[in-house]
Amino acid sequence: MPLTATRLRKRPRRNLITLLCGVLPILSGLGILYLQAERTLEQQSQQTSEELVGQIELMLDNTALAARELLPLAGQPCEAVKLALREQVTRRPFVRSTNLVWDNTLYCSSLFGAFEETVDPIAYHQGTLWLMNGNPITPDTALLIYRLNEGQQGALATLDGYHLANVLRLIGGETRLLLQVGPNWLTADGKVRPAPLPALPVARSNLTSSRYAFNVAAGFDEGEIWRYMAREYPPLFSLLIFFGVIAGTLGHWLQKRTTSPSHELQRALEAGEFVPYLQPVVQGDSKRWAGVEVLMRWNHPKEGLVRPDLFIPFAEHSGLIVPMTRALMQQTMHLLAPLVPQLESPFHVGINITARHCQNLELVQDCREFLEAFPPGVITLVLELTERELIEPTPTTHQLFQHLRELGVKIAIDDFGTGHSSLGYLRQFNVDFLKIDQSFVAMIGVDALSRHILDSIIELSGKLDLGIVAEGVETVEQSNYLAAHGVNFLQGYLFGRPMSGADFITALSAIETPDAAPLYGQPQSD
Repeated sequence: MPLTATRLRKRPRRNLITLLCGVLPILSGLGILYLQAERTLEQQSQQTSEELVGQIELMLDNTALAARELLPLAGQPCEAVKLALREQVTRRPFVRSTNLVWDNTLYCSSLFGAFEETVDPIAYHQGTLWLMNGNPITPDTALLIYRLNEGQQGALATLDGYHLANVLRLIGGETRLLLQVGPNWLTADGKVRPAPLPALPVARSNLTSSRYAFNVAAGFDEGEIWRYMAREYPPLFSLLIFFGVIAGTLGHWLQKRTTSPSHELQRALEAGEFVPYLQPVVQGDSKRWAGVEVLMRWNHPKEGLVRPDLFIPFAEHSGLIVPMTRALMQQTMHLLAPLVPQLESPFHVGINITARHCQNLELVQDCREFLEAFPPGVITLVLELTERELIEPTPTTHQLFQHLRELGVKIAIDDFGTGHSSLGYLRQFNVDFLKIDQSFVAMIGVDALSRHILDSIIELSGKLDLGIVAEGVETVEQSNYLAAHGVNFLQGYLFGRPMSGADFITALSAIETPDAAPLYGQPQSD
């Protein structure tokens, strides 16, 4: 990598000095990173707990509302009220069944009609909630029962544990989440277990709902701090080694012969070495090109083409990602403008943005200039929110997204289902598209759990009226599965690898005729 190759070449020449002078900064740096990782995990655990409590409270709101509306009917004959019970199941999201109780006897069910069973109030935590491992109909599916009682009248509404497990999986990510109701607790595998709760030794967070009788616990297994550092801090480890190498007498020597990562990126930006590579996005049904995602590549004069994961973290850390993205948009604009007659309107152009882009309103002007280069309606600009840095919902951020919305710019959440803030973004920002991470797509036909998560994301997008893009489509089986489940757009090697501007023009010309479109349904070689 251009940012690290020089330091790796120089280190063997001064091994002794590196060993003597580099130990202290490396060890102190590791200590600082350890504390930072521990603090980050604690914040992540607390935030995840708050998100989980909020989501479960929303689900219980529907359940409680169903019970509240049915309570006045308790005591009436079952034949007269069973349709009302079933109506609540139909109308209320997440509600699986409803029941009426008279004098602690369940006598009418939305599932069975007239039915008689004794209700034990002691089984319900604080008299309202009971988390159980299933019933005779579905013994392997957890249930959360909400009880509402006034005098002899009572109403029960059941929340399907499948939805609870999905929320635990989608919100949790790397965090272990537990839902506890009384002596019982539920994990992301959908199984209910009795107390005590398992140990969560790292960054444990406990949060009790202020509205319902449940609490959640979030945390990590032993050793997660080191795993987090190994997963998130490799560039920083390189920097620690770098500081060790330049310590002492080598400092001046290396300072004259190498540059910092930000200086090297600045030099490359001024030299126009960051170029756009375009990967096709096709329509789920017809497989015709619907747009492209614009990816940044570094065309280094000595190292050749550099992958983005080797320099984007440095660009984000230094703040250069903003002018680099601006340059990328301008190059893409000049590339696509002459191709307008060949583009199917509206042609989607996706560009990644980070938290750095949301600190001021400069992005609005960049998008306006981009869109003004094309006739109205030809191009739909889609900004994809990445989660390497968390985008805070500040007044400036909300003003930015409002202006972008007025310009007609669409917002997508990239790699949905993997980042801990994905559901938070759905709540905080006006999103148009979800991009399913390729890790879920790769499990189609392989892993049932991942496929269930994929199906849940697709179902969620439908309920929220959001478009959906599946990334990493590499096989015909994956393509057919996603198309059959109503996924709007597909992206992956099956339809085309990221390509340079010249290759994109050639490929676009090749599919101008209708008969050429199926060519992009086959895998392409490197």
